[in-house]
Amino acid sequence: MIQTATTLLYKNRWISLREDEIRLPDGSSGIYTVVDKPTAALIIPMENDGFHLIEQFRYPVGRRSWEFPQGTWSDDRAAPAEDLAHAELAEETGLRAGTLRRLGRLALAPGLTSQECEAFLATDLTAGPVAREHTEQGMTQRWFGRGDVEQMIRDGEITDSPTIAAYTLLRLIEEVG
Repeated sequence: MIQTATTLLYKNRWISLREDEIRLPDGSSGIYTVVDKPTAALIIPMENDGFHLIEQFRYPVGRRSWEFPQGTWSDDRAAPAEDLAHAELAEETGLRAGTLRRLGRLALAPGLTSQECEAFLATDLTAGPVAREHTEQGMTQRWFGRGDVEQMIRDGEITDSPTIAAYTLLRLIEEVG
């Protein structure tokens, strides 16, 4: 596919929406509407064979959601994904990681958005103060054992796709050793 034109439909500091006119391989034309967001970092904070999860209200789906900490910079800074992971972990949980291991890259919804997410495993954790953003009011944090997290996924209590995908990456890496 070749982009032949693009129109910016909306933009704020967190997201932009554009409509691209495209030419398909057979020469016909089409349109893609794309949500652009910066690359995110997702962190799996692990200790004592369990994980720290955060719970927050997710406005688009109208309910609270258990997830691994994740997010983007609130400005346009260009910095290594590891820096973002350390910052998000501290911001949302107050935890600091002595060791941060990259697990992989996830395309969050490639039919809709350009946003991708770098997933990390955080270990050797120490506690510190949280520094949540104004929009993260009501966010809570709790530690769950590994079996509890897996049961929450099976029971549909955890439905956040990046959390489930990152947990799958972790399990695959653990199996390999």
